[in-house]
Amino acid sequence: MTGTAGFIGFHLAERLASRGDEVVGIDNINDYYDQRVKYGRLDFSGIDSSSVGYGRTMQSSRYPGYRFIKLDLEDKEGIDTLFRTEQFDAVCNLAAQAGVRYSLTNPNAYVGSNIVGFVNLLEACRHNKVGNLCYASSSSVYGLNELQPFSVHHNVDHPVSLYAASKKSNELMAHTYSHLFGIPTTGLRFFTVYGPWGRPDMALFLFTKAALEGRPIDVFNYGDMHRDFTYIDDIVEGVVRVIDNPARPNPDWSASAPDPGSSSAPYRVYNIGNNQPVRLMDFIAAIEKSLGTTIEKNMLPIQPGDVPSTYADVSDLVRDLGYKPCTSVQDGVDRFIKWYREFFNI
Repeated sequence: MTGTAGFIGFHLAERLASRGDEVVGIDNINDYYDQRVKYGRLDFSGIDSSSVGYGRTMQSSRYPGYRFIKLDLEDKEGIDTLFRTEQFDAVCNLAAQAGVRYSLTNPNAYVGSNIVGFVNLLEACRHNKVGNLCYASSSSVYGLNELQPFSVHHNVDHPVSLYAASKKSNELMAHTYSHLFGIPTTGLRFFTVYGPWGRPDMALFLFTKAALEGRPIDVFNYGDMHRDFTYIDDIVEGVVRVIDNPARPNPDWSASAPDPGSSSAPYRVYNIGNNQPVRLMDFIAAIEKSLGTTIEKNMLPIQPGDVPSTYADVSDLVRDLGYKPCTSVQDGVDRFIKWYREFFNI
């Protein structure tokens, strides 16, 4: 697993290790956001963050089957050595340079991590006969699409940020390796993930922090935004099912009428979203209810790279894997704020 000091990666590593899987997690622990949260996740999983060093294998004190290595996806030699040594059955890539807005000012970070790093993983899978690769894509690939709910069978050739373009490129590269080398690959388009141990650059974290500090929050597009907020446990359940069910070729796939969500190769793409878009102002209201306070709002225009609405069609996920996310926003927000108060001792 890559990105195990990250938000989704941490939760997935916990889930897999707790069910008895042998997990090797890697992360470069970059400083894109507060590293205290990243090291806190590792400590929670039994990885002594004070002893973490580049290339050093750390054994979890909580899970006998969980080991962690600080490693960068761009380190091709390090990745190749790791794959030769471990001979993985499956690989889940959740490491990436995240953030739509950051990609407007720091594009090279996305090329290095999301494109060069992903090619290194694909090559390592190819040369070590990995039986299943799943990887994080993003709802941002839908870009200028207005037809909703967003379906994996829709064309997604009009991204509006380099972050989105890098995720679309991952899907294209994965298909190439599925076609040429028979590697089963599955791309997972996550929709606005939130929950305990969440990213400090995401809305829920920013809004909660500002509210508890008595500061106003920035509300973009004057609040006229809808997001398919998806609770972290629902995301993890979907990923686990993909790990346990490698992609298979679609026997009905036709080159004369190509389906973007599948292929004649062992390649699939799935949305993982709550399938229930929520108004941004209603999301903020859920935070206010949980905190028992009213938050001052600074209403602003939409930012470059943002889209006004997201809405996931999860019918393929339900059909193929028998799963549909279901956690309500209020329940998810309540759980996050409980964690936030405990972690920051507020």
